[in-house]
Amino acid sequence: MLKIILALTHKKMKQIVLVCFLAFALSSCKKQGSVQTLYLAHTLPQTHPVHKGILEFKKALNEKSNGKMDVRIFPDGQLGSEREVLELLQIGSVAVTKVSAATLSNFVPEYHVLGVPYLFRDKQHQFEVLEGEVGKSILEKGSKFWLRGLCYYDAGSRSFYTANKAIRTPEDLKGLKIRVMNNQMAINMVNALGGSPTPMAYGELYTAIQQGVVDGAENNPPSFVSSNHHEISKYFTIDEHSSVPDVLLIGTKFWDKLSNQERQWVQEAADESAKAQKIFWQESVEESMEIAKKFGVEIIIPEKSLFQDKSKSVLEDFLKDFPEMTDIVTKINKQ
Repeated sequence: MLKIILALTHKKMKQIVLVCFLAFALSSCKKQGSVQTLYLAHTLPQTHPVHKGILEFKKALNEKSNGKMDVRIFPDGQLGSEREVLELLQIGSVAVTKVSAATLSNFVPEYHVLGVPYLFRDKQHQFEVLEGEVGKSILEKGSKFWLRGLCYYDAGSRSFYTANKAIRTPEDLKGLKIRVMNNQMAINMVNALGGSPTPMAYGELYTAIQQGVVDGAENNPPSFVSSNHHEISKYFTIDEHSSVPDVLLIGTKFWDKLSNQERQWVQEAADESAKAQKIFWQESVEESMEIAKKFGVEIIIPEKSLFQDKSKSVLEDFLKDFPEMTDIVTKINKQ
């Protein structure tokens, strides 16, 4: 136990030292007339398709600015969790980050909408919305919370996977304990479908499935494989109940210091990286599905409308709690 405490303390101290360094660097780089460096922190491993998209952002920004702007990346949660890094953006210690819209909804309420089950008809509809008027409006809403959205990254769609019982219809979820994020909408969705939602830390999930503490979970294919959950799960049901994107953000404390030209370079680089990241994501999905099949996982393609119909109450309850979001949902449905 002492070793664990010391290890956690060491990690936290390392984060504090890094943050102090970044705070100094951000405040001094323009005074020195040096290259304008954006410090970017995120929680994903360097093999992840989102990290590859971020590398494209770095490359594009450097090229557009002719070397006047650069990005220094801190992956793997080096500077803390998504919530912690968002707080660093707000105070100006870090310039850019990538977080899930689900995490961001705790700071900017409008992002809650993007977690509604079956909000989007398909992938094309999702990105038509996100890259159109509605999506851009939500990105801008974060500015009043010092979190300016630059673009959306594809984070896939979440589907159910289980250890011992196949899910082919919502009725198959009855009595099953399904791990979900500690998020009210995710909890409501599993309840609506007849399952028993069980929030728990993601790091505990492998053992929980292995020991039967939970019967399964829900996530996208790359996460299903990268977490090694395909080793202990026999079934993966592609019901795609939610498609919550990732968001690339810049802190307004940094953004406000940039010239109009620098802002243009940053935004154009972000948009180009989003296009490349979609390709990386699709490649990762296809590769992950092939790996899962080799491990004997049965890939099930259910009738999605059955799941969609049973989860309609989640949207109804959401709009009761957030009536101001009705206009956004209406615009999405009309698009």
